[in-house]
Amino acid sequence: MITAEFFKRNGKLCGFCIKGHAGFADSGEDIACASVSSAVQLVANTITECFKIKADVDVFGNKIQLVMPHSDENAEKVLDGLYLHLTLISEDYEGTLKITTSEV
Repeated sequence: MITAEFFKRNGKLCGFCIKGHAGFADSGEDIACASVSSAVQLVANTITECFKIKADVDVFGNKIQLVMPHSDENAEKVLDGLYLHLTLISEDYEGTLKITTSEV
């Protein structure tokens, strides 16, 4: 199962930590895992490369974590979109993705 933890600061999204494997199909053929991976890469690259927003990014194995030290309205909207997208994936592919939020 993929676990997606979203971080909030003062009630606004400021980052995430996503890790694990969906287990929907074999590695390399898992559409749920590929969907999550693609969405997360798009969001991380949009925040850091397109918007040039400073963020601490850590990638190790099947884990990626992104945390913004300062609020940014555009990045918050992108993170909101990722949260919504992952929620829809978790509904379409039950038992593959668990989403939580925590205040940091």
